[in-house]
Amino acid sequence: MTKPEAQALAEQRAAARAARDFAESDRLRDAIADLGWLVADTPEGFALAPKPAYDVLASPSGLPDRSADPAGRPASVQLVVDGWPEDLRRCIDALLAHTDFPIVGLDLGNVDGAGDVLHDYAAARPDRVEEWHLSGSAGWAQARTALAKADPSDVLIWLETSTVIDGDALTPLLDVLASDDVVGAGWRGVDVVLEDDWRSFVDHYGAGECDALLGYLAAWDRTALLAIGGPHPKARFYRNADMELSLMLRENGGRLIAVPDLPCHQERHRGYHDSDPDYRDKESRKTYDRILQRFRGKTQILAPRA
Repeated sequence: MTKPEAQALAEQRAAARAARDFAESDRLRDAIADLGWLVADTPEGFALAPKPAYDVLASPSGLPDRSADPAGRPASVQLVVDGWPEDLRRCIDALLAHTDFPIVGLDLGNVDGAGDVLHDYAAARPDRVEEWHLSGSAGWAQARTALAKADPSDVLIWLETSTVIDGDALTPLLDVLASDDVVGAGWRGVDVVLEDDWRSFVDHYGAGECDALLGYLAAWDRTALLAIGGPHPKARFYRNADMELSLMLRENGGRLIAVPDLPCHQERHRGYHDSDPDYRDKESRKTYDRILQRFRGKTQILAPRA
């Protein structure tokens, strides 16, 4: 199939979507895929790309829902892949070198070829690396919730690809989660600043119970995570969404523990420094506004103060 032919079908699909004929839109999408191309919706309309050597899903809802299945393994590491392939390589290489945990990656649109990198690892190390691929971007909450439902592990370890482990940084988190009513353990914790009426958080000092965990490296009890439905569905961007999720878990009776002395470090944090600043700030503010509306003043859900 030539690209002009794919372009013509994609234009027909765009017209079907505009007319809200979603059955026809899906048929045309599948026809385009059968002939070797993928179509992704964009703010400008659509984009075409050659179909890769791996299966690509149209949306997070295409991942299996294993929420009701019994846990099949103690823990896994979950990566959301949205670009920066060299960071992904560094992150996965460190995981392969220092841990034995399964690695589950969800690729959002093969940005800059990062999805191809994930596939290469999954093909080379099928014993350790599992892959899922979406045709385009998905919100942070959608991606994380889909992974939580699809991955039947007792503990879900979230690792940003900017975080690199230098040793076994994961087993200590699982050890902490073995304690009663602890539902989350992470490398970096934060606490609500009560003196300014919940308008900010401050880094949690030392190890111990905290108000919220940051998602650079954090382990969550999957049962507790699914009990609250996962992250707030309107959280499209990660920033502040991990804190919102933490307070949701605390509101549901769970405890969160900071474990700062772990063998790991952070390279350039792409999600903050290399994302569109207007989008980043707008979505971060939306999430923080939800935090204030839902939790402000509920000091009973926070970690004990000295």
